[in-house]
Formats: sequence, structure tokens, C-alpha cells
Amino acid sequence: MGIARVASRAQLGLAAPRVVVEVNLGSGLPTFNIVGLPATAVKESKDRVRAAIENSGFEFPDGRITVNLSPADLPKEGCRYDLPIALGILLAAEKVDIPEARLDSLEFYGELGLAGELKPVRGALLAAAHAARDGHTVIVPDANAAEARLVEAFAAHGAGSLLDVCALAKSAKGASDAPPAICAAPGVPDGLDLLDVRGQAVAKRALVIAAAGGHSLLLVGPPGTGKSMLAQRLAGILPALEAAEALEVASIASVSTRGFEARDYGRRPFRAPHHTASAGAVIGGGPRARPGEVSLAHRGVLFLDELPEFNRAVLESLREPLESGVVAISRAALQVEYPARFQLVAAMNPCPCGFLGEPGGNCRCAPPEIARYRARISGPLLDRIDLRVAVPALSSEELLGEPGAAGGLSTAQAAGRVRAARLRQLARSGKPNADLSGKEIQALCPLDRLGRRLLAQSRKTWQLSARGVHRVLRVARTIADLESAGREMEKDSGPVDFSIGPVHLAEALQLRRALD
Repeated sequence: MGIARVASRAQLGLAAPRVVVEVNLGSGLPTFNIVGLPATAVKESKDRVRAAIENSGFEFPDGRITVNLSPADLPKEGCRYDLPIALGILLAAEKVDIPEARLDSLEFYGELGLAGELKPVRGALLAAAHAARDGHTVIVPDANAAEARLVEAFAAHGAGSLLDVCALAKSAKGASDAPPAICAAPGVPDGLDLLDVRGQAVAKRALVIAAAGGHSLLLVGPPGTGKSMLAQRLAGILPALEAAEALEVASIASVSTRGFEARDYGRRPFRAPHHTASAGAVIGGGPRARPGEVSLAHRGVLFLDELPEFNRAVLESLREPLESGVVAISRAALQVEYPARFQLVAAMNPCPCGFLGEPGGNCRCAPPEIARYRARISGPLLDRIDLRVAVPALSSEELLGEPGAAGGLSTAQAAGRVRAARLRQLARSGKPNADLSGKEIQALCPLDRLGRRLLAQSRKTWQLSARGVHRVLRVARTIADLESAGREMEKDSGPVDFSIGPVHLAEALQLRRALD
């Protein structure tokens, strides 16, 4: 009869607070109780743990077993506690001997099968990241070992069964039993290249500007003009993720319903939810407060095709994360925050039938129908979109000609220019231009007398809000950065820095007028 303590971790949003599984084996009638705010899956672990211990060749102890998941006021959910509970019972019953000093530096996660095998759990990468900060070593199921080793080369061990864990815990000293997982190299996703998109020079230019400054983008045009193709190629021209950013993106994926995919590590996420998606699916939520599409697109692209067809509540819920880059999800007993600094790309038709402005005059929509269709996108949301670009129908020459015959940038070339412009922004302010604050805009986006006059006239003519003016200035700053970076690359000379001129400002204004 005795007591044992085994460490694990919970999962609350992107936090992984430490949980100590305390097991007390006392005298009395045989009972098995789990306390400490366990969810249903945790309560059901009693039967799995008993069968796994017996089928691993151990005798299940008689007596009164009490398992306390400490801290007791922290909600516990999932099957990750199966392994530490089973190990704690074996330690309390003195069936396994692990030195206490070694046990203090180990953390355990894993679901147990009835035969004692270890099954994968969600959130192993997130738990490993937090354990590594405390200098602890983690023992996880073999299926989770690759993702856990992405945090540090010497932070994780994989095990296939309860017996393997017992043997491994006695000898684990912090060195992993396998090399770190090979990360996916960032590059052109699935071979998508900008040269595959016929024509659309203005839209391609807007795509490069959006990538360089992190700006949101709305593509407006009839069906079949390349709007979706353009959006799918944005992730390929964005700069590569930093190591900390890649780990953050992977941690969000690891706690999602789909789970972590090793082949996606290091790549910018691209999420394209269907227009029937609910607000909970897009923003996040549910009983367990899972991350939504806006968080799964963190550091990447959120593509909303057929924008006016989305539910109004879904569209309006995007306004806050577009400004703050964070989503707060509140439930009666749970409040979590997920990062949501995504790049919004949306596409829509100019009218309900989609053929407004077509040379053939095929549109049959009355002006009130067009107005109602466009009114599905509220003014406040539209005001938060930096670039609104027309994507017109292609001519026969553009459609039937050779790919790339009209010139233009490939994805690799565009990515080079974007990377150079983004490095300039990071050196100047530490952030992309789309994230500049009001004070930073005033300091970093000065206008000459002609520029101020042009902006004042445009604001009066097009009824630009204060937010709209700031967004125009951010885009103009990005255009100037692209021009500066382009000159440096062409001349292979020293730094060239352009202030915002009337030409940059005029292009930024023009790229905001697709729905005017």
C-alpha cells in the first residue's frame, strides 16, 4: 500500500498546464475512483487501465484506489491520462521501481488499449513544447513520437506499450531514441505556379502586393476567370516560416480535430472552408473549444470563395480577428484564446448571375438585385479588406495562348521579390506593413504635398473612412518597398529606399476600387 505521483499535462487552448496524477492505494473494499474534474473519457479510463495492466502481465492490486488529477479545479479531458494513471498504480503497488529523481524529470501521455498497447493522442506536440521549457523529457506513443521530437532533438521518447514505458522510464536520461523528424521543406505547394494563371496581370500584381505586406485581398469577377487559382498560389509566394512560427502553427494543428500532419510542418497553412460552414467552425468553439478555421489559418491564408454566400454571422465574426489577430472562446467553465493572424483572401462574383460587365451582355440582374447581393457584405467588413481587385473575363488570345507567353512572374520569382520586401519591413518596424499601428503609419508613411492633396481628394470622392485611409497608406508603403527591393535586385547594389510617392499612393487607391 502506498502513494505515487506521475506527471502529465492538460490542454486548454494553446496552454498545457502541468498535471500531477496522484495515486493512493489504501486498504478496504476494492474500489477505483478518479477525482479532479475528469471528463467522461477520463472517467472511462478505469476499465481501460485495469485491462491494460492485467494483459501486460501485472496483477491488478486489490484495495481502495484513488486517483487525483491535480490541480483539482482544472478541467481534464481526453485519453492522454490513461498511461500516467496506469503507471501510477503500478508504482503505488510496487510492481515497478523507478527512482524518484528520474521520475521527477519525466512526463507521460498516451491512450491505452485493452492489451496494453499505446495509442496516439491529440496535442502531443503542444505538451512536448511546454515540457521542454521546463527541462523535462516526455514519453509518448510511438505514433506521436515524430511530432514530439520537432520541439527538441532530445526531448521525447516513443513507446509501443505499457511494458515498454516501464522499461524506458528506468533508463531515459533525456536523449531521444531516434533522430529528429525530417521537416517538410517550404516551397511551391503541390506544384502550383503563378505562370499557370493566364492573363490577369493586375490581379497577379495585387497578389504580390498582398503577400509582400500581409494585406487582405478581395477578388471580384465572373466565373472561370482564375480567382480560385490566384488564391491557391498565394501561400507559395509568402516568406518561409521562422522556426518559432512553424512550431506555433503545428501546435494549433496538433490540438485540432484533424490533428498534426508531419508533411505540412514548416509550410504556410491554406484553409478554404465551404460557404455553408457555421460560425463555430470558422471562429472555433464547441464543447471542447477547438480551434476554428481562422486559427488553423494562423500565419497562412484563409480563402473564402463565394464570399456573399457565407452566413452573415460568419462574415461579421471575422471583423475582430482581422483587427486583433486573436480569437477568444468563452464557455461556462472554459475560456481559451487562440492566435488568428491570418491573411484573408476572398472571391466573389460581381452580381448574382456572375456576368455583370461581360462583353456579351449576358447579365440579366436588375440593379436592386445587384445591390442586395453586394449588401450581404457589410460596410465594416469590406472596410477591413485592403485590396479589392477586378478579375475580368479572359480574351481568346489569353486563354488559348501558350502559358507564360505574355510574360509575368513565376512563383519562384514572385517569392524572391516578396521576401526582399518583407525583410525590408521587418528591419524597419519588426512587422509586416499590414500590422502597422496608427503611430507607426504616421512615422513610416509620410506623404509629400502632392500625395496629401491626392489622398484628401480621394477620401472626399470615395468616402474613405479613417480606417480606409490607414489601409491605403499601408498598401502604398508596401508598393514602395516592392519597388525599392526590385531596384536592389536588378542593380545588385546597396540599399535603395523609396518614400511613398504619388504613384505608389495612386496605385494603392486604384487597387481598392473593384466594387465602387
